[in-house]
Amino acid sequence: MAGTDHAPYLLALRLAGRRVTIIGGGTVAARRVPALLDSGADVVIISPELSPQLAEFAAAGRIRWTQRGYAPGDCAGAWLVGACTSDPDVNSAVADEADAAGIWCVRADDAAASRAWTPASGTAGDVRVGVLSGEPRHSAEVRDAIVGGLASGAITPGVMSRGGTQRPRLRGSVALVGGGPGDPGLITVRGRELLGEADVVITDRLAPRSLLAELPPDVEIVDAAKVPRGAAVAQEHINALLVEHARAGRFVVRLKGGDSFVFGRGGEEILACLRAGIAVTVVPGVSSAVAVPAAAGVPLTHRGIAQEFHVVSAHVAPDDERSAVDWRALAASSATLVLMMATEHLQAVADTLIRHGRHARTPVSAISDGTLPSQRTINARLDTVARDCARAGLRPPAVVVVGEVVTISEQISELCGGLAGTPPWGTFVPRSGQQSTEQVIPAARGSGPGGEGGSGGSPPTSGAVRHE
Repeated sequence: MAGTDHAPYLLALRLAGRRVTIIGGGTVAARRVPALLDSGADVVIISPELSPQLAEFAAAGRIRWTQRGYAPGDCAGAWLVGACTSDPDVNSAVADEADAAGIWCVRADDAAASRAWTPASGTAGDVRVGVLSGEPRHSAEVRDAIVGGLASGAITPGVMSRGGTQRPRLRGSVALVGGGPGDPGLITVRGRELLGEADVVITDRLAPRSLLAELPPDVEIVDAAKVPRGAAVAQEHINALLVEHARAGRFVVRLKGGDSFVFGRGGEEILACLRAGIAVTVVPGVSSAVAVPAAAGVPLTHRGIAQEFHVVSAHVAPDDERSAVDWRALAASSATLVLMMATEHLQAVADTLIRHGRHARTPVSAISDGTLPSQRTINARLDTVARDCARAGLRPPAVVVVGEVVTISEQISELCGGLAGTPPWGTFVPRSGQQSTEQVIPAARGSGPGGEGGSGGSPPTSGAVRHE
């Protein structure tokens, strides 16, 4: 280890209710304080000024602040001291005082002169990882590798945990895990970690299936896909499976595409489990409603164009008695519309929006297989999008964005010489020699009573059809 003749003795401190004094209120202190607060420590900061984050903590009463510089005696009563000023002489004086009083002190500016070190730490589930190497950057790299490995399953206790010796609290419970928009790299760290702990995985058609290949062979995988206009597993049967496996003492992961609580029937599943006395962990996922447009370069809001967006399920036609969507209100607004499950009824949806006031030339972007290698984007107008998608053979799953924000994606495409034709999606590189000092001006919207959603103004900018 650098800076010492002896290896350090690793120790975890339980600081709940204990005083921790931090001398200094800048960015270094701001990096240390959140973890101390998480540990339940009583944090006292002595500094003439505070960084914005620390000032927020002080205003909220989460820390105590003495507004002055360091003075001898400030370490008294503390269990742990942090010397975090920008002045080495002050830090040295703080460390000397703490050492003389038998108080551990972490000196932020000089590890070799510090009696205690703060490890690079991270959390993977209920595992706390701390790494010391004598070189902070290297420690952080090792920490990230370990935490990432635990989260991804590359490092796993494997059968031991599922046998109950590692994480018994998971037995007999269910986790509703949102798998993200499709790319397996977009599942959350927490979601991937729990997937690696599963005894049973009940998956659907839009979940990141490639992650299942990484699971141990003894994990039972149940396919509960719902194929549009095809075979489907009844939701009641899925609910029963969750309860049945959990009651048998297994840890069950319900893996879904997007987010379980956004058109994912997660609410129905958690209610079924709780009514059966089964504990449930909900792990939010990156919703396809926002992630897929982002991967195609379509912002859902943009200054000067759109201040709101609405996410709508169009799995039934607007004139279907089962539809609870207020299409008239959506057509009259200037908000961006994000249509999910709209492929089958796209013509009816477009006709309804136009009939109730959306301009026929409103730009539309339809993105299928978002974030996957097979992602395709078709930009069109509201009055042509159904025809264009049908001609292109665009199939679900697809996200359809209606609104002027689509013109921003066209500007992005122009700057990049066309959107990237290969994954990873969401990466945009300006074409060679591209450099502009021009300000991007938001696309003009109709003025007067009609605006974008009515008939009284200039029509919105039309989007061209594009296939990637």
